Amino acid sequence: METLKNLLVQSAIVLKYPAENAEDIVNVLGRRLFEDGYTRESFVQAALDREEEMPTGLPLNGSYNAAIPHTDVEHVIKPGVAFATLKSPVIFQNMAVPEESVDVSLVFLLALDQPKAQIGMLQQIAGILQDPQIIKDLMNASECEDIIRIIGNRNAK
Repeated sequence: METLKNLLVQSAIVLKYPAENAEDIVNVLGRRLFEDGYTRESFVQAALDREEEMPTGLPLNGSYNAAIPHTDVEHVIKPGVAFATLKSPVIFQNMAVPEESVDVSLVFLLALDQPKAQIGMLQQIAGILQDPQIIKDLMNASECEDIIRIIGNRNAK
């Protein structure tokens, strides 16, 4: 199974982004994946449409929450993961309770080309998100290389 570290696309890592809303950050990350040849042009809209039907906001136990938007494999050319930390949280709907809003500060946008790969990748991301120190380190990172190192260290455990 591919590791999150291996799938992170450095040019699609955005730090302290001043997102206006969830759609804004999905557009920004999705456009970077598209420009780098990871996704088809339909990817961003498909991810936004899926988010409306099956939200991906994930409340965590600490100060920050995450979202893991993704969509179907037919919108993906090759696998990659975009990542952002947000300057201020934006609202995503709760994955488990769609009527509830979640203030999200970390976003992992998954572009995976194998249906079964999503479960494994979600488990890897969930493992990272269960560690308050890693979340704090990700939120404080100022360089894309820091993100890759932090996630790589976690994958090595």
